Amino acid sequence: MLNILFPKRCCGCEKALASHERLLCVSCRHQIPLLCHDHLSELLIKKKFYGRLQLQHAISLMRFQKQGLTQKLLHHMKYYGVKELSAFFGNWLGNEMDALNNTWNVDMVIPVPLDRKRLKKRGYNQVAGFGKRMAAALDAEYRDNILLKTANIRSQVRKNRFLRFESGAVFTVNNVDELNDKHVLLVDDIITTGATIEKCAAELFKGKHVKLSVASIAITG
Repeated sequence: MLNILFPKRCCGCEKALASHERLLCVSCRHQIPLLCHDHLSELLIKKKFYGRLQLQHAISLMRFQKQGLTQKLLHHMKYYGVKELSAFFGNWLGNEMDALNNTWNVDMVIPVPLDRKRLKKRGYNQVAGFGKRMAAALDAEYRDNILLKTANIRSQVRKNRFLRFESGAVFTVNNVDELNDKHVLLVDDIITTGATIEKCAAELFKGKHVKLSVASIAITG
């Protein structure tokens, strides 16, 4: 009765969802510019980090479209409290990887963290559900207490990549010995310049013999 009086709406087009649909209608799902099915995302990510960061594997579910459906979905997840989308995308990417028979042998999945102030205000890390589902798909441990964000400078959107890297967020690692000899999958919602991933990686590599892979919901470019 509640679904009849107050039907659940698609996060993309806002039309009423059918009984078999969840969060996104079939039409919107088909409009998402998927990248993971043909390894294109791995090429895009590794190209971004060429000469900057050594990655074992890399994958992203979709290509980010400014002013488009993907931006709307990420904004719903990040700013409007639809945290269920995070796990939804994690399940989706996990299923795609399973279809590709990707066996990464990941030991630990770690999300890019939020600082305490923003986490308290938002109430959740928008990448947590995604990371947990990825950990389940890869039979790996999910750890959100190793990589910490200790500071967050104001938005650096208008600055170039170098300045964003130099004056942006500050990260640190807790219990660094737990990283020793581990293959870590670092997960984030979107990869733009790669500065955040690079700064997180610098901390994770403080562990001995750490191998790093990256996964994201979306990527620009």
